[in-house]
Amino acid sequence: MGAADFIRPMRTGPLIVAAVMALVCGPAVAQTQVRFTLDSNFDGPSAPFLVALDKDYYKAEGLDVTINSAAGSLEPINRIASGVYDMGFGDINSLIKFRDQNPRTSIKAVFMVHNRPPYAIIARKSRGITQPKDIEGKKLGAPAADSAFVQWKIFSQANGIDASKVKIENIGLPVREPMLAAGQIDAITGFSFSSYINLKDGGVPVDDIVVLLMADYGVNLYGNAILVGPKFAAEKPEAVKGFLRAFLKGLKDTVRDPVRAVDSVIKRNDAAKKNVEIERLRMALRDNILTAEVKANGYGGVDLARLDKAIDQIALTYEFKSKPKSADIFDASFLPATADRKAN
Repeated sequence: MGAADFIRPMRTGPLIVAAVMALVCGPAVAQTQVRFTLDSNFDGPSAPFLVALDKDYYKAEGLDVTINSAAGSLEPINRIASGVYDMGFGDINSLIKFRDQNPRTSIKAVFMVHNRPPYAIIARKSRGITQPKDIEGKKLGAPAADSAFVQWKIFSQANGIDASKVKIENIGLPVREPMLAAGQIDAITGFSFSSYINLKDGGVPVDDIVVLLMADYGVNLYGNAILVGPKFAAEKPEAVKGFLRAFLKGLKDTVRDPVRAVDSVIKRNDAAKKNVEIERLRMALRDNILTAEVKANGYGGVDLARLDKAIDQIALTYEFKSKPKSADIFDASFLPATADRKAN
């Protein structure tokens, strides 16, 4: 065997190396794109979604996630229905009505975040309101698109309020708290952790702010959930499951360290104040997310019997074309394993 016999194989060496590397590393796997919409601006309660993004939890599940803000509870549902977004964070009660009005759009909730909804009547004690019946004879500022105002009929009925004695003023979301602070209205509808904190930050004395959380006064509904469009759920079920696993990690990190979690909000919202968003987040965790039911049963799921009763309560003030069952609205098949969902 001559020297040439040794030299000849070396000429194909680079090809052999490339082939070996391909076998070792495998082909580059493209990440699945997920277009996700919130229901509001980036604020404290949105931290779990953003923490999961900043810590690459979505990326570790093979997902390329983009998260955008929105301007109200109906916007995520409309965005998902249009196909522009794959998943979102929205009000399950608005979804129930939307599904009834648009039966061909089978968007479903797949992870319950707000086990108790933050819907509230926020008032000023100095305006003579400390309990639900005090709203009679007063002026209530209520943005028409506000998901808390949507529950007004249920709230007033549950508390024996004569709605004809309440003057409803349709106001814009941005002026809601400023108008209450200025005394132009007596009370507003809104999310407890948003309106209370905004009023306090705007200089209204804490002892003059009254928060009537509707969940404490007969409104037995669930709140915001993670929603998914039917096409995306059918074509990419593993992506939905991966998103929920990643979100759950972000949620648990947020519960453990809300102060650090808010950093993920501040970097995306120049107008946000860290101390304000920390307090807003802590309110949401205490009153809406980490409830007694969640501590007992874990994050993400729903009690289908409770959800059926919630649909019955919606029917007291809304005429369904075809009243759904809870299983039509909530799909638990995408949830992370029960053991992983424990609230600890």
